[in-house]
Amino acid sequence: MSALVCGKRSSSSSSIFEELLHAPLPSSKRPRRSASAVAAASAGGGAPSPAAALRLSPGRPSDRCGGNLAHLRALFPEMDQQFLERALEASGNDLDSTIKSLNNLHLESAETNLSSAFIESGSGISPNIQLVTEADGVNNGGAEAVAENPPAVENLPTDGSGWVELFVSEMMNASNMDDARARASRTLEVLERSIITRAGAEALESFHKENLLLKEHAEAMLRENTVLKRAVAIQHERQKEYDQMNQELQHLKQLVSQYQEQVKTLEINNYALSMHLRQAQQSGSIPGRFHPDVF
Repeated sequence: MSALVCGKRSSSSSSIFEELLHAPLPSSKRPRRSASAVAAASAGGGAPSPAAALRLSPGRPSDRCGGNLAHLRALFPEMDQQFLERALEASGNDLDSTIKSLNNLHLESAETNLSSAFIESGSGISPNIQLVTEADGVNNGGAEAVAENPPAVENLPTDGSGWVELFVSEMMNASNMDDARARASRTLEVLERSIITRAGAEALESFHKENLLLKEHAEAMLRENTVLKRAVAIQHERQKEYDQMNQELQHLKQLVSQYQEQVKTLEINNYALSMHLRQAQQSGSIPGRFHPDVF
């Protein structure tokens, strides 16, 4: 969310100040640049920042924008007068647009430094915190200029009381209402990032624990599945044996029925033979006659 806010603020403020950076300076005004500022920029090993480049480009306010410039000096006492003049000229002497651009530029640089400091500080930090705000400096020409370095976070609170103390301290150190709003915005954004980071860490830890539980559950299910497979195999063998025994039983039943039919047939035959024997015995015994072989 803060990255989106930073992107929106940077897109709104960069259009004006890019024109200031790329605008050519008259040859009569170029020698008026501060030698110390040029030396500091060359010693830094890179191109100067937009704020420094604007401070190195002097300009004179016109008579009709003197009231606007005085109002800007009252709202931004920590900024260099030449920087305010250049910002007012870049916005076409529009006071509201200039104030909005300066606020966006100030908050943009503050958020960038707060983000980098928050990443470097980590999560295991003590609740004592100090936000180092603006430092005063004097250039070679004797003009007073406030360094526009935004606050850098050294430590982050770990409880609600620490954040309350930080917020109260920032409000007490504010020079005006705009500074108080900027400080409150920076502090709330740091708090939001801290909450998101801790919530992400807790969610990651919870996900890790849940993953371990799921692994243990999967291992238990694999063991149960192995036991179940063995039980199914044993049951299958028993079922095969039962089927074989059932087939043998059916075969034996068929044999028994066949044997019973044979027994009945034999009984009928035996009965018929016994009847024939009786009839033969009765017909062979005639009274008054003797067997010829006897005599």
